Amino acid sequence: MIETNERLDAKGLACPMPIVKTKKAMNGLEPGQVLEVQATDKGSTADLKAWAESANHQYLGTVEEGEVLKHYLRKAGTDESLEKNHEPVASNEELKNKLGKEGILVLDVREKAEYAFNHIPESLSVPLGELDSKAESLDKEKEIYIVCRTGSRSDLAARKLTAAGFTKVINVVPGMSEWDGPTNSL
Repeated sequence: MIETNERLDAKGLACPMPIVKTKKAMNGLEPGQVLEVQATDKGSTADLKAWAESANHQYLGTVEEGEVLKHYLRKAGTDESLEKNHEPVASNEELKNKLGKEGILVLDVREKAEYAFNHIPESLSVPLGELDSKAESLDKEKEIYIVCRTGSRSDLAARKLTAAGFTKVINVVPGMSEWDGPTNSL
């Protein structure tokens, strides 16, 4: 099951009503929160995907359950344009070359719904909001490569772990928005 912050029932509605209702629902969300839109209109997939892109929100994906299409969208936030401060930084290509090697951990700090639709195999999902409470369970001896969608949340996560005494923390930039390596989905 994909964790969401809000659900919107748009079943039985035709274009443009699912988008009108989605826009109103997204206005009520905080940046980074995830909305599930339940629709029966087959055209809603393309419509919501295009609307999310034009509104700078993130379309995560759609799951079909019988006649119902469950669309998942993440509200864009100011965190995605923050200045990057953590060093060292690795490129996506550098991380791809490290995958499968001993002594590394790929830590994905995106929201669980983002992770569910697309993540690096063997990566560990710890959303940024849960990092403080789960940091003590991470192995300080491993090189920790932190990924998010654009490199901004992972930058903040890298700074948090460094402040908590981790010494082998690497921020991966640009992250999943341009990842062309292997991926899994739940």
